[in-house]
Order: sequence, then structure tokens, then C-alpha cells
Amino acid sequence: MAPDPNLRSADLPSQKQVIELLDGEFARAGYEIDDVVIDAAARPPRITVVADGDEGLDLDSIATLSRRASELLDQLDRGNTPYVLEVTSPGVDRPLTTEKHFRRARGRKADLTLADGTQLTARLGATDGQTLQVVVPDGPRDFAIREIPLGEIAKAVVQVEFSTPNRRELELAGQTGKGART
Repeated sequence: MAPDPNLRSADLPSQKQVIELLDGEFARAGYEIDDVVIDAAARPPRITVVADGDEGLDLDSIATLSRRASELLDQLDRGNTPYVLEVTSPGVDRPLTTEKHFRRARGRKADLTLADGTQLTARLGATDGQTLQVVVPDGPRDFAIREIPLGEIAKAVVQVEFSTPNRRELELAGQTGKGART
């Protein structure tokens, strides 16, 4: 159940205040804030900052951003309400909805639903802001590049992969193929 924004404690900063306070610091580190969720109904209350960047967000970066966010939030004179601060990445289950989402997921396999209802699984390649290149199977052992206008993608979600991707498939997607099977 989503928290009721009217129940927000007066001692907690608003979503807008958190974004304004942290946005510049996150940008200098090469990340942007995708979302801020203030859950005053949780015990203790929780501030969750969802960040992303073109190179992804590793655990060391999350720790550094968390420390800096905590320092900046502590500078606000907001009373004595304790809260939990969480800095996190969007997670693989976030739908890909913007060009930057597709750009950041390059090389990942995704389930796509097109505007005409067609569904396909493909490895994401380059995007020019208007079109997305995807790598699709082309016969039993080969792959081909298909271009899809971004406006024709109704839904896209990254798949969790447990096996090593095919080297050729990754190369076609514009990745190095490092760690891939041949």
C-alpha cells in the first residue's frame, strides 16, 4: 500500500527538497536521481533515493552516495525524527520507458511488446533517440540486427540472465563480448 502523502511527518523533508538537496551532488558523481520516495508511515520512516547512471550503479558507488546524501540531509534542521535512508538503483524489473533507459540497458536481453501486440525477446543495442537496434535470432546459430522505432515499443522489461550470453550476440549489440560464450 502506498504511503499517504498527507501523513508525512513535518520533521521529514519533502520529495522536492530531497531532490533539490541531492541532485547536484549525484550529478557530479555521474548519476541522476530517478525517484525519491518518502514513506512517513513506515516505522521508522524511510527516505528512498533511486539513482541511475550510464555505467550503472555498483555497491561502492551506492555506499559513497549514501554517505554523502546522509551528510547533506543531516544539515537540514528537521527536528529529531529518526529515519532510514536508502540509496538504490532502479532494479531490473523497472520498465524501460525512455531513451536513456534503453541506452543504459544496452547489451541486456529484454522482453519487448510492440504497439501492434507483437512480442519478442531481443538483446538491446544502440539507440539514436528515435530508433532502437535489437539483436534477434536469425536461424539456429546466427543473429541479425533489427531496428525498431522507440515510439512503437509499448512495453519493455530487462530479463534476468543466468547463463553467459553468446559472444556474437553481444558484439552485434555493441558490447565487447567479454565473458561471453562462443
